[in-house]
Amino acid sequence: MTARMKFICDTERCIDCNGCVTACKNEHETPWGVNRRRVVTINDGIPGERSVSVACMHCTDAPCLAVCPVNCIYHTEDGIVLHSKDQCIGCGYCYYACPFGAPQFPETGLFNHRGKMDKCTFCAGGPEPDTSEAEFKKYGRNRIAEGKLPACAEMCGTKALIGGDANVIADIYRQRVETRGYGPELWGWKIAYGKPKRGGEIKATGDAPRENQNLKDSQNDAGRIPT
Repeated sequence: MTARMKFICDTERCIDCNGCVTACKNEHETPWGVNRRRVVTINDGIPGERSVSVACMHCTDAPCLAVCPVNCIYHTEDGIVLHSKDQCIGCGYCYYACPFGAPQFPETGLFNHRGKMDKCTFCAGGPEPDTSEAEFKKYGRNRIAEGKLPACAEMCGTKALIGGDANVIADIYRQRVETRGYGPELWGWKIAYGKPKRGGEIKATGDAPRENQNLKDSQNDAGRIPT
């Protein structure tokens, strides 16, 4: 079965260092004003504060793909959501459809018109030949074709951000949650990103004692997290 490439960000581990953001910009030499990845802080400055690294999540049922009027957005065999800048007309429909705010539109021309869409490619390039100069100029480096993981996930020092085959990273996160004492039945996206409680406030995840949790996490993930 073909791999489905996905990201997971563990809010219990993210320390808001922005290493993933820096790695992405350095790897792909994206223009000023374009941030394919960003770190969002929830409940900033109050108890329960959490940070999460956000980019294109390469949805299986991608809303951006559904609304694009010129069909420039497509899935690869690995489940990665890519697009063709040659076909893009800069309409912005994908921006409004995306729940993660992933599509970026750099300003171009004398009157700052909206340019071609740019977004996270999972370090998989675009429709041009793999690792070609044309591909790098439009989409950045194709690390997937080189047999590597996305630069952001590889750079993450706490392994809060992990990327790869959906089944593999889901198993990694499931084991983390079980180690923290939640039980095997409590894991998934709501736990990874925090779930709302009454009043709209985000309920922080991970009530286990932190000194025990960090030690167990390190032992649990030793040799299992792809780098």
